[in-house]
Amino acid sequence: MAFEYLDHEADVGIRATADTLEEAFEDGAKAMFNIMVDLGRVEPRDKVAVSASAGSADSLFVEFLNKLLTKADKKGMVFSAFRVSINKANDIYKLKATAWGEPLDQKRHHAKTEVKAATYSGLKCWSDSGKHHVQCVLDL
Repeated sequence: MAFEYLDHEADVGIRATADTLEEAFEDGAKAMFNIMVDLGRVEPRDKVAVSASAGSADSLFVEFLNKLLTKADKKGMVFSAFRVSINKANDIYKLKATAWGEPLDQKRHHAKTEVKAATYSGLKCWSDSGKHHVQCVLDL
């Protein structure tokens, strides 16, 4: 798991780095949910499918995170494990993912800060030296 938090005045920035773009998205999702709960206490018992599409890889990252937040809110769940697949066709990036988690238990999961949304603020997606990086600011 390779993610870090970036200084921001009112919200929090996240950056994930991995060998593949898909793994960077997975680690970015972990970073987001780790702000919300103690990720190590969330058992990957139930799975949920997530899909998203966008005109760029960086926009896809924000769409993915926001779809996860919507699924978590609607189902009353938190997620701790992710598997992402990304394809590009006709200049459109398409993501299919599975998130694993369980119903939120505020005491057992040590609920922390609510994330309202992933934003386009500070949004970047790049690769260098064989690593893929994604970052954005989360609205708390």
